Amino acid sequence: MSTPRPPVQADIDAEIARLQGSRPGASHPARDYAPYRSSVLRHPTQPLVTVKDPDAVELSGPVFGVTDVTALDHDLTRQHPGEPLGERITVTGRVLDADGRPVAGQLVEIWQANASGRYAHQRDDHPAPLDPNFTGAGRCLTDADGRYAFTTIKPGPYPWRNHTNAWRPAHIHFSLFGQAFTQRLVTQMYFPGDPLFPYDPILQAVTEQPARDRLVATYDHDLSVPEWSLGYRWDIVLDGPAATWMEEGR
Repeated sequence: MSTPRPPVQADIDAEIARLQGSRPGASHPARDYAPYRSSVLRHPTQPLVTVKDPDAVELSGPVFGVTDVTALDHDLTRQHPGEPLGERITVTGRVLDADGRPVAGQLVEIWQANASGRYAHQRDDHPAPLDPNFTGAGRCLTDADGRYAFTTIKPGPYPWRNHTNAWRPAHIHFSLFGQAFTQRLVTQMYFPGDPLFPYDPILQAVTEQPARDRLVATYDHDLSVPEWSLGYRWDIVLDGPAATWMEEGR
């Protein structure tokens, strides 16, 4: 017996069909993607502003280096006096350019919900427990091989009121800063086998299945640390046909 689809699924299917019909091969939806309800309210509606002096913008933006990243920033399980609750995981991978070359010295930041699916943020008020030993934010710099690594807790799914019975799959937000603030890219990493994938309009907004698949990490038993953490591998490709899908402004 097939699982009943939630009311939003028909909207998702119709929107994907419309986009694929009008923009063949495009994995990005329109910025006012109707199934993702808040995008209709938040997407840009005015022409982009041309910056007369782009160099001045770069000079006023942040610059990051080794002195900005502490020894505990990459390990979200050791940032507080006690141990956080939940499944400890290691997430690692490489940041690569379109030709598969490593991008070294790249600032990678993550933020996420805790094991109960709640963010340590004042606007997250859904009835799931906060964890006093887990803030859910970390950062690191890629090494000479373009590799990043985090130790964290597997986040839980959470409701988000986009539609009736709306739940986000477990995910971790990633931010990459490039060489300047104006190059910043943001994306999300998901976990394999999540049953919520078909019901999530944010993930389904990526209209090509191969592009969606590239947002899902791979469980790697060789990365699992005995009696400590399970290991996931997820590479981030910045450009080209195998590029990781990045969030556009909405």
